[in-house]
Amino acid sequence: MHIGLNAINLYPGAIGGMETYFRKLLHWLQKIDGTNKYTVIYNEGYAADLALFNPAFELKTYRYEKKSLNWYVRGILRNTFDFDPVRSQFRKLELDFIHHPFNVLNPVAAGIRSVLTINDIQHEYYPDFFTSADLLKRRKLFKPSAVEATQIITISDFTRKCVMEKYGIEDGKIEVIHIGCGEEYQPIDDHERLMQIRKKYDLDRPFMYYPAGSWPHKNHKTLLAALKLLIERNNFDGLLVLTGIAMQAHNAMLEEIEKLGLTESVKVLGYLPYDELPFLYNLASLLVFPSLFEGFGIPLVEAMACGCPVVCSNVTSLPEVVGNAGVMFEPLSSEDMADKIWSVWDSTGVQQRLRDAGYVQVKLFRWEAVAQKTMAVYEKAVRG
Repeated sequence: MHIGLNAINLYPGAIGGMETYFRKLLHWLQKIDGTNKYTVIYNEGYAADLALFNPAFELKTYRYEKKSLNWYVRGILRNTFDFDPVRSQFRKLELDFIHHPFNVLNPVAAGIRSVLTINDIQHEYYPDFFTSADLLKRRKLFKPSAVEATQIITISDFTRKCVMEKYGIEDGKIEVIHIGCGEEYQPIDDHERLMQIRKKYDLDRPFMYYPAGSWPHKNHKTLLAALKLLIERNNFDGLLVLTGIAMQAHNAMLEEIEKLGLTESVKVLGYLPYDELPFLYNLASLLVFPSLFEGFGIPLVEAMACGCPVVCSNVTSLPEVVGNAGVMFEPLSSEDMADKIWSVWDSTGVQQRLRDAGYVQVKLFRWEAVAQKTMAVYEKAVRG
């Protein structure tokens, strides 16, 4: 097979878990596939950060970086004449099919067989979290992509059910492949390096950790209300540490911290280097994950692998991922959230139970298995 991996939509450092998914999948396909040929489609301006080590993987670059001249011209042609120059460019590659890993076919109607990974279709359930322009774009692309795709991969059974419900896709066209967890996520006994990270970010008190870009669905506001309750009712004297990309709800989050008088109890560290994240999980007393909507929830798996107890929302894909290795709460109730956080924070016994259960649960999520299962979907795509 000659397989295309379409990363023309990848903007490094800006798309969160989807970037992790693509990079890990690319790494493991290179490690385990010694039979097929791959063409990785990428933007030239980002090509230097793409690690290719298998000679069967070649790089094909274009110039469609966001805000580039080609990007603007392509947008005008698509929106005005329904003409996409990328269609003909992709056809010239003579691929058996293209794997599109970022929710939509890019481009649609290219006349090439396709495998489409759908992470989530959040806009179908929370349209208010999107601008009018984003919502229009998603509604124009998501369902047509799902209908056109030869095969679909969803990263959770929850997302599979969403795609079937909202887009009418038959079950036989969809394969659930859970996301994996990198080997870098594990208990760390390098005390010196742990202390360097603690000192670097001034983590002088025990803390709970929430790694999430400040999108509206990440629900920082309710978490801050729960933190206020913990301080008032339980004399909570630890920290809440927030990391992740600054997105559209970021200013509102910062304003809420000021409004609730939480500036001494919250550290907003922003986007951290990837190799530091395992240290944050190892240093944290617990992971709190109050998200309203997740196609999977990678931080749950990363935390479990590091021995960090998990307290999370009881909605969407999160119960599927955490199993019995987490304590769950109603994400719109600051009262329930505060109670469940405290039940873990205040009990070393509960923390140890969650660690032990997490080490078992995380064995279900391996990137090598993700790559193997993805290759099986590729075989289906070729057969049509």
